[in-house]
Amino acid sequence: MQCFSFIKVMMILFNMLIFLCGAALLAVGIWVSVDGPSFLKIFGPLSSSAMQFVNVGYFLIAAGALLFVLGFLGCYGAQSENKCALMMFFFILLLIFIAEIAAAVVALVYTTTAEQFLALLVVPAIRKDYGYQNDFTQVWNSTMQGLKCCGFNNYTDFEGSRYLEENHVIPPFCCINPFNNTEEEPCTLEKAQKFAVQGCFKQLLHDIQTNAIIVGGVAAGIGGLELAAMIVSMYLYCNMK
Repeated sequence: MQCFSFIKVMMILFNMLIFLCGAALLAVGIWVSVDGPSFLKIFGPLSSSAMQFVNVGYFLIAAGALLFVLGFLGCYGAQSENKCALMMFFFILLLIFIAEIAAAVVALVYTTTAEQFLALLVVPAIRKDYGYQNDFTQVWNSTMQGLKCCGFNNYTDFEGSRYLEENHVIPPFCCINPFNNTEEEPCTLEKAQKFAVQGCFKQLLHDIQTNAIIVGGVAAGIGGLELAAMIVSMYLYCNMK
């Protein structure tokens, strides 16, 4: 009985933390959606890199809402000893766990396919909007400056772009001299070809692979917490009267 009471209290505290984290993510997600540029200024190139591939604001709102609901169900289910709430908590967590495993497998196996798919979306946007949409341009400038990269694939993403046609140059980040690590201006296609600065997608993958131990450790830790939460919720469910 003492063991049950202890686990129940820990379940309540743990889910209260999830509930508060969900509320915080919701708030940040709304902030990013309403005022993206200020988010970029505070969090810098890492946030701008992510914003190339997902809409960070909507992603945070969705993640925050999910954690908010999950934390409420776990906390309410444990506090009131409501079996229905605990079962819903367990199944939502199980679905998240399965989705994470599936996403990890897809990311490992289909990286090239994902790159090709994203290129079809991102490259036309670069050619059309870079230099003409302020938020889009600011995001890409922050990304290229922070990661020392050029475009999505490389400098060829700017071939045929409005920016090149009107200015006869491409962003200076595409002409970084590897010997002194400085940008050489004006940056023409010929110079960019000579310097061959790597595209941002490959650079981002390289940075992730370089920190693979940290990324893997965080993923394993999250997976372990999810498994523990599922086990605890089932223990409480089975021992309730």
